[in-house]
Amino acid sequence: MLLALDEGTTSTRAVVLDDAGEFLATSTHEITQHYPQPGWVEHDAAEIWQRTQAAITAALNAAGAGPGDISAIGITNQRETVVVWDPATGQPLAPAIVWQDRRTALRCEQLTAAGHEPLVRLRTGLTLDPYFSATKIEWMLANVEGLSQRAHSGRAVFGTIDSWLIFCLTGEHATDPSNASRTLLYDIIDGSWSPTLCDLFGVPIQALPEVRPSCGVMGTVRAAGLEVLHGVAVAGVAGDQQAALFGQACLRSGEAKQTYGTGAFLVVNAGGLPPPSPAGLLASIAWQVGSKVTYALEASMFVAGAAIQWLRDELQIIESAADSEALAASLSDNGGVYFVPALTGLGSPYFDPYARGTIVGLTRGCGRAHFARATLEAIAYQTVDAVRAVEGARGEDLAELRADGGAVHNGFLMQFQADVLGIPVVVGEVTETTVFGAAALAAVATGLWTLDQVGRSWQESRSYEPAMTSDQREALLADWERAVQRSRGWARK
Repeated sequence: MLLALDEGTTSTRAVVLDDAGEFLATSTHEITQHYPQPGWVEHDAAEIWQRTQAAITAALNAAGAGPGDISAIGITNQRETVVVWDPATGQPLAPAIVWQDRRTALRCEQLTAAGHEPLVRLRTGLTLDPYFSATKIEWMLANVEGLSQRAHSGRAVFGTIDSWLIFCLTGEHATDPSNASRTLLYDIIDGSWSPTLCDLFGVPIQALPEVRPSCGVMGTVRAAGLEVLHGVAVAGVAGDQQAALFGQACLRSGEAKQTYGTGAFLVVNAGGLPPPSPAGLLASIAWQVGSKVTYALEASMFVAGAAIQWLRDELQIIESAADSEALAASLSDNGGVYFVPALTGLGSPYFDPYARGTIVGLTRGCGRAHFARATLEAIAYQTVDAVRAVEGARGEDLAELRADGGAVHNGFLMQFQADVLGIPVVVGEVTETTVFGAAALAAVATGLWTLDQVGRSWQESRSYEPAMTSDQREALLADWERAVQRSRGWARK
């Protein structure tokens, strides 16, 4: 059996799979979201570990797994989120700063104005945006009392969520290239932490984790309370979007998937050479198997499923995420209502940290259904923006889009997505491809599976074919673009 951990933005999950990749048991525990100031998003790293332990124990018990039954462990995780801890005690030294956090927007502007953007983009494939890890670490070093001294003397270390979980499980301070490549500190051309970039952000390079292959042993479990797993190797690690690309069996250059989660992420396998990353898109490492590195071109949209949660938790106009489908379908059209879900700024292709959520076109006749429909449509419109940017960069149109994540169960959204894209949206039999990808990496690393087996694992479940005329499509997209322009720069002082 395999154990896969999926530590996401809003929950942590443990899944037990059999040797053929069938899901045997799952346990999910929500993660508390902290918003200490507007635009700030934090997590409690200690809580993440506690919830992960609880999820592991529950999943193992449900699967009837005992000592010696688990062959390997895979980890996939929310990316860019930064944890700082004492390597001697394992205690977090500050709240984790989440990828959605916008507190370093001004600092990113300053770095751009100082002319650092071209170097950063060349070496990392990323843009100077608060989305990424480096300015979060820089902020911690400047604002957490005594942290800079601790970090320079070896009494504080930094890592993304995968690194934190690896440490908690094994005691090793390690990460993989897919996560390292999202920090603004890792040179994706040279394949190492960049002294130049670490100096730019004031990050002591010795406080960063060792980078090891995504498909390979990171360490073996020795955590107290998880004795049933002692000696089991953590053997597969990848950031959530790269894991989903692997889990979707997009193993050849040009194959693409979109994951609908808290955010929405379009990722294209770019092959064995670092791809150019034009403005609005990102180049990253997809994974490393042995010495072979595979790259990816990505468009990242910060708010997708999180907008549905917002309808449920803050506006309380739906009781569950599933309610949004019926509400949206109850209308014949959107009534001219558009919602730009820039609740934490806009990602690709705009990368505007000062954009804010905007609803336009409201009239006296608008109700809950209009809000629900506008929210689902917004997820699809953002995807069109991303796909068109990627197609322009590659000079080649996508033939289809493989979709995964929780939103693939929303038939209204999937059909509307195909309609406004004008290409089929295809859902595989395995929709939980992020956690499946982590398990697959671990299985390949331990010799349980081969890469060819991973490639053959993907099977189509349903294909949504576009049924909208091009005139209808372009009219909707034109109004969406008008709405986006009204959201941009709103928070700029």
